Formats: sequence, structure tokens, C-alpha cells
Amino acid sequence: MPRTNFQELLDAGVHFGHLARKWNPKMAPYIFIEREGIHIIDLHKSIVKIDEAAEIMKEFARSGRKILFVATKKQAKDIVAEKALSVNMPSVTERWPGGMLTNFPTIRKAVKKMNTIDKMKEDGTYDKLAKRERLQVDRQREKLEKNLGSIRDMSRLPSALFVVDVQKEANAVKEANRLNIPVIAMVDTCCDPTPIDYVIPANDDGVKSIEIITDILCKAIREGLDERKLEKEKNGEESASSDETRQPSKRLRPRKGAVKVEETAAPAEAAAPAPEKAAEPEKVAEAE
Repeated sequence: MPRTNFQELLDAGVHFGHLARKWNPKMAPYIFIEREGIHIIDLHKSIVKIDEAAEIMKEFARSGRKILFVATKKQAKDIVAEKALSVNMPSVTERWPGGMLTNFPTIRKAVKKMNTIDKMKEDGTYDKLAKRERLQVDRQREKLEKNLGSIRDMSRLPSALFVVDVQKEANAVKEANRLNIPVIAMVDTCCDPTPIDYVIPANDDGVKSIEIITDILCKAIREGLDERKLEKEKNGEESASSDETRQPSKRLRPRKGAVKVEETAAPAEAAAPAPEKAAEPEKVAEAE
């Protein structure tokens, strides 16, 4: 996996923190300097943390587990939704539904409701409804699609969360902490990094900053998915070759006709004394 490029992060403005008067003292280890009332993030430490987060996300993808992307702020949601979709990962970009993780069975019921409406449209039940009922169903379907459409294929709790702006997504972080789900997050200088398992000190307001970090992490996920695919193909070939070595070749198997030949050979030997029986009438004639 290629190392994160320092110059690219610098050009994207990843190093820009918040105003110094709004800082969180717990972010002090990641702050390089204060300049014109703004804290500057140490990009060398950011690179280490990005590579660490990318490695753990790659491992999750390789093992076939899902990572839920969470970003509802205006400048981040479109980018995160697009990147998550590119690696087939679920995302929440409109609004964090309360109890999304802690009350997951209820969320699954809402997703099933959306699937039921889709089936109604396929089997013709939808067309039999009155106009007023169809409008109600359409509104309900649109609302469910907006809030839960991106997680409709998520049949179980995610193995990790990737969060942009931990202050805005505080509820998501709390629910993940309660269920011991690892949280990977972009953390700005005004945020508390304590509840985050994998802190990425970075500017979480800049579009370019969000885009470059999300892109790096999604590339790592894609590598993990590719490795998983190769391992499956390799295991499939090995299992096929092992099956061939276990089963005897068709050429080595005894032919069914061989058994029948041996059975017919015995009567042929028994028929050999037939000439002696043919001589018995001559002996009877001599006796007469």
C-alpha cells in the first residue's frame, strides 16, 4: 500500500485547524504551531494516523466485514456517499437515525417495509390501490429511501465506523462506543479525540481535505477487497485440485465388463468333459 504523500495533504489544506480560542486541549499532541490565531496540524503525525487507519480498514475489507461511513455535513455528504458506493460500503449522509446501531432490529424493519413497497410495485398490488393510497405509499417510500436507502443491504451491525466531524456526529460515536464498535474519524483541533479509536488529525471542514483522506481510505478498502477476491479464487483452485487427487481416475477403475467375463469363464471350463459323455452310448452297444 503506497504511503500518504505529504505534499498532496499540504495542497489540500489538511493542516488547517480551527481558531486557537476554540481548541480542545486534548488535541495538543497533534498541533504543530499557532499562526494568525489558527492552529496548524502536524502533517507528519497525520500521515502516520492516516496510514494506520488505512491499514485497519484494509484488514476489515479483506475479512469481508462492512464499514459504515457517516457524514451528514453539507460539504462532506456527497463526497462520502460517492466514495462509499465505489467500494460497496454502506453510508449515512442525510440524517443519523436515533438508535441506528443500538436499536438495529427496528431499523431493519423499516428497511423491510421499503422492500415490501418495491415488491408491491412489481407484482401489481400497487396499481390496485386508490390514488390517495398510492400517494401515501410513494411519500413513505421516498422518505425511507432518503434516510435508509444506503444501508438497505446492511443485514448486520457494521464492524467499524468512519466519521467526518465527530462533534456533528456525536450520537453515532456514542452508539458505536456503547456497542464496542471501532470508530475511525477525521478529528479537527476543536474536537475531543478521547472516544475515537483511530484518530486522523485533519481539517474536517475543507472539501479537498475530506476528499483526499476519504479517497486514500477507500483505496485501501479496495485493495483489501481485491486481495479477498484473489484468496477466494486461490482457495477454489486448491479445493478443486485436492478433489481431483482424492478421486481415482476413470482409467484406473475396473471395468464393469471384466466381472462378467470372469463369471462366463467358469461355465466354459465345466463344459470341457462333454466329449466323455458322448462316448457312453458306444459302451452300451458293446454290452448288448
